[in-house]
Amino acid sequence: MTQRRFKWSSIYLLLVFVILYAPILFLIVYSFNSGTTMDHFDGFTLAHYATLFADTRLIAIVLQTLLIALLSALIATTIGTLGALWIQQTSRPFFKNSLLSFNNILIVSPDVIIGASFLIFFTTLSIPLGFTSVLISHTAFSIPIVVLMVLPRLKELNGSMLDAAADLGATQSQTLRDVIIPFITPGIFAGFFMALTYSLDDFAVTFFVTGNGFSTLSVEIYSRARQGISLEINALSGLLFVLTLVLIVGYYIVSQSSQRRLLRKKARC
Repeated sequence: MTQRRFKWSSIYLLLVFVILYAPILFLIVYSFNSGTTMDHFDGFTLAHYATLFADTRLIAIVLQTLLIALLSALIATTIGTLGALWIQQTSRPFFKNSLLSFNNILIVSPDVIIGASFLIFFTTLSIPLGFTSVLISHTAFSIPIVVLMVLPRLKELNGSMLDAAADLGATQSQTLRDVIIPFITPGIFAGFFMALTYSLDDFAVTFFVTGNGFSTLSVEIYSRARQGISLEINALSGLLFVLTLVLIVGYYIVSQSSQRRLLRKKARC
């Protein structure tokens, strides 16, 4: 009976993965199609990838998107980590719960509402729409994600470790640098990669706050898709999928390395 249940659960899991990844694989396969449509596969070619790398405008937009994602993720990770530390150290439950509620507003709010709010905000302050407005917006909606990634690690931190550091004469800055930060590093990296992914993936908010002369990849793909499907976009999607896999593997390697270092430190103690 147990084996039968395990078998059905495996089949269900396989179906879920097929449904999730089949469209992506279909997209990538047709990026090598020698034809111009996805109606049928005419033959293998790398022409669409050559066209992609020859499209200087699209390459510039990809670089802009990556720059926005990296900068917003770095800023959001810094602010979000400090915010998580502040929330965790807050002793009053009502104030702490209020901070967590305010932090979660940007996560539960619809992207359309957030984008419209940012548009009104930038227009009111006469901030030109472009690189700065997109960077501020992406940083803002990424901060709550980082906070939620870091807080669980802080809650797992044993108070006796902090007491031991204080008994040994460590200052607050030394405790933060040598005890707290190393312990919550996996959460920090998780927050960074989540913020990076959200920034690369966002369309709705970015659509509201981009101006003339500046665009991100999601907005550009949407604009081109309205004019007709191009297999150049398939090629770009395939490259981005590979990049995403590299980021996931990189995060896994970094997190595993951090956990091994932490276990070695505990073993020495």
